[in-house]
Amino acid sequence: AALLTLTRKRGAATYAQTLQNIPETQVTTLENGLRVASEESSQPTCTVGLWIEAGSRYEDAKTNGAGFFVEHLAFKGTKKRPGSAFEKEVESLGAHLNGYTSREQTAFYIKALSKDMPKVVELLSDLVQNFALEDSQIEKERGVILTELKEMDSNLADVTFDYLHATAYQGTALAHTVEGTTENIKHLTRSDLVSYVDTHFKAPRMVLAAAGGISHRELVDAAKQHFAGMPFTSKEDTVPTLTRCRFTGSEIRARDDALPLAHIALAVEGPGWADPDNVVLNVANAIIGRYDRTFGGGKNQSSRLAALAMEHNLCHSFEPFNTSYSDTGLFGFHFVSDPLAIDDMMFLAQGEWMRLCTSTTESEVARAKNYLRNAMVAQLDGTTRVCENIGSHLLHYGRRIPLEEWDARISAVDARMVRDVCSKYVYDKCPAIAAVGPIEQLLDYNRIRSAMYWVRL
Repeated sequence: AALLTLTRKRGAATYAQTLQNIPETQVTTLENGLRVASEESSQPTCTVGLWIEAGSRYEDAKTNGAGFFVEHLAFKGTKKRPGSAFEKEVESLGAHLNGYTSREQTAFYIKALSKDMPKVVELLSDLVQNFALEDSQIEKERGVILTELKEMDSNLADVTFDYLHATAYQGTALAHTVEGTTENIKHLTRSDLVSYVDTHFKAPRMVLAAAGGISHRELVDAAKQHFAGMPFTSKEDTVPTLTRCRFTGSEIRARDDALPLAHIALAVEGPGWADPDNVVLNVANAIIGRYDRTFGGGKNQSSRLAALAMEHNLCHSFEPFNTSYSDTGLFGFHFVSDPLAIDDMMFLAQGEWMRLCTSTTESEVARAKNYLRNAMVAQLDGTTRVCENIGSHLLHYGRRIPLEEWDARISAVDARMVRDVCSKYVYDKCPAIAAVGPIEQLLDYNRIRSAMYWVRL
């Protein structure tokens, strides 16, 4: 028993020690502009991935969906490894291959044993430099994507957020869905996909990130060996000029009384990635909290809105969000409710926003800051999350922001800052609204707009 107690004490680390003991992120830029970044640890596995500054925001109305199409085709063989040879080689390592496309970035990553890191780098370089894009595979994958789009239509939460982007950024590239339209997927040609890859998959717009039991020097050597062939092109020459995606206070309503539940999303314009106000807004969202009927705690939850939702049976779930892009963002909340509870839930949710702007307390801020710290340290769980953190940070901020710095920013937030920043972005602002389902009870836009301020005497 004494030995077990000693072992536990030796293995335990305080929060401050955890932040201080995180390995440094090393970054090296190759001659062709590719950034190579890694965090070394004693893990027996590693995750290596490519994060690319490309996504649906870089597409136009005609080519929307090209990036998502390319992501699907990426794992279907290369010129060096045709057909299923690529996936079989990954499986022979016992590795796990994955990828995703969003509005501003695309990622491909592989989790494998640390000793296989050089092979993983070779596979990733082959994947992005030698796309096969065979006509037969394109047609096969076209059918897969069309089926996937039909399935996505049944995910009402995703549909609601696509509508929210469409109304908030109408007429701009951020209004596009990541997956593209059915019509586009049917008509995208091989030349469209080749043009997308040739335009966006350039070394200065890529980050090769790695985390786990790897050596940074060995990672750089492998990158020089396999990515040196990518032609040098300055980032300014390869990045299309992004038009300012101006936010519009407006709404989209897709009423369908045959559906059992209503999905409502309401948002105002938030800041871009690099804006320090994001930390304060994240604290504000932690004060609002989140709720699902499956949660324990009932009406005794620390979130005031969650307690009210539970006590009065106002919704099935709600969650605030702060979605950031390079120059703008969406700060808001989404809830799912029965048709007859929409008005009451919207009233209380907007009331919470007004309370944040006018009467946030220090005790609420202290609780929210602890919640954010816990979520921040959770990023240390597993090499994949660390690797994604590295890749995304270098694309968004140009550097990996240490957790100590994040903690200092969180610690600096107080109730006055929350009130001031929320007033800046929320108070008396025109919101964007997206609603799907049996939404007859959703009030007129002008009534919702009138709840974005309080008449104070």
